Amino acid sequence: MLLDALRRPMLFVGGKGGVGKTSLASALAVARARDGERVLVVSTDPAHNLGHLWRREVGDAPVRLADFARGSLDGVEVDPHATIDRHLDAVEKTMTRMLPERQHRAAREHLERARHAPGSHESAVLERIAELAEAGQRDYDAVIFDTAPSGHTLRLLALPGQLAGWTETLLRNRDRSERFSAAMRGLAGTADPQAEAQADLRRALQRRRDRFSGMQQAIADPARTGFVVVFTAEALPVAETLEVVQSLRSMGVTVAGLVANRRSPADGGEVLAARRTVEDAHLQHVRDAVPDAPVLEIPLVPGELTGPEALTTLAGLLECAAVG
Repeated sequence: MLLDALRRPMLFVGGKGGVGKTSLASALAVARARDGERVLVVSTDPAHNLGHLWRREVGDAPVRLADFARGSLDGVEVDPHATIDRHLDAVEKTMTRMLPERQHRAAREHLERARHAPGSHESAVLERIAELAEAGQRDYDAVIFDTAPSGHTLRLLALPGQLAGWTETLLRNRDRSERFSAAMRGLAGTADPQAEAQADLRRALQRRRDRFSGMQQAIADPARTGFVVVFTAEALPVAETLEVVQSLRSMGVTVAGLVANRRSPADGGEVLAARRTVEDAHLQHVRDAVPDAPVLEIPLVPGELTGPEALTTLAGLLECAAVG
């Protein structure tokens, strides 16, 4: 069954833009919630569609999207700007406690430049993902991430190890600095009025390092995390899908399954039948190239896939999909 093949505490759903990632991430979440789980679906794509899909307001804090007989489904749209604001506010409070007042203005100007620095958006998204993954372990049975198009997501998945290492370097530098400062204070026989702020900074760096290290370990653990690649059975999406699978495996990320979305019907007339034949060839290519991951086929459905009723219908198609 589909839910057995894709059952992990944490799932990332990704693929080329426009292939239906948000709809399928939500449908996967609905299927698991109907099966009795508490599920959180998280949109990390800057061009958020989760709220539009569910026809309700969704923000950076979890909101209830649906209740079922035994399970429930909440949703979040990650707001990197809110994460950056929270982080820089905390840094500013620590810096103003550590620095003399005459340097406060320069410190604030430095932080404002950091707000718009290259990479700040991606690191903020990753930090929020790590926070939600931690919350998921406490409050949910499953967290399903609806990710941005493939290239952005692959860069994001490579960040935890890089940021954990960078933060560890900061901690080692602080160790050396604090040992030197303590030695100088000992020679001078003076107390350190900034000791509490220094300790707060150390604790913040340790939390950040531990969070990124934990995320890195979770991503690489096939029992905890899997990646579902969504594609349409066309030449370009298939080529990108195979590149994504190769990149994920080189990073140690388990490909839990692939979903061929919007399959043309074989009995829908001459045009769709001809298209179906071309799709069959592309699908066979995917199965040959990735023989150890299940490939699920979801048919093209009539109407607009928005709203709880449509997503519940799509969840039913996922539950009935043959695993090939």
